[in-house]
Amino acid sequence: MGLDMYACTLRESPGRRKHPNFHGRMEQLYREKGGNDANFNCVILQLTAEDLDRLETAIHDRSLPPTEGFFFGVSEGSEVDDDLAFVAKAREALAAGLAVFYTSWW
Repeated sequence: MGLDMYACTLRESPGRRKHPNFHGRMEQLYREKGGNDANFNCVILQLTAEDLDRLETAIHDRSLPPTEGFFFGVSEGSEVDDDLAFVAKAREALAAGLAVFYTSWW
């Protein structure tokens, strides 16, 4: 049992990954967009091109928020390539007219 994170489009299978700080950034974004569930768990967050631009900047700047949780594990700093690959794939999906969502379950 641990933090399971998914990002998906409507026509593709979700990608499973584990990176607590990335998850923390998604929770920040959820709150910025007005989300108010007490726990950011099993919440579906739609990502826009602007969201991806801001996420990519945070990845490059290594400014994803430190995020911890019982099931989350620890971010090691080695996740950058996977995070940037996610952004690239999400941008491709948006360009193809698909919607991109992030969700997690812990």
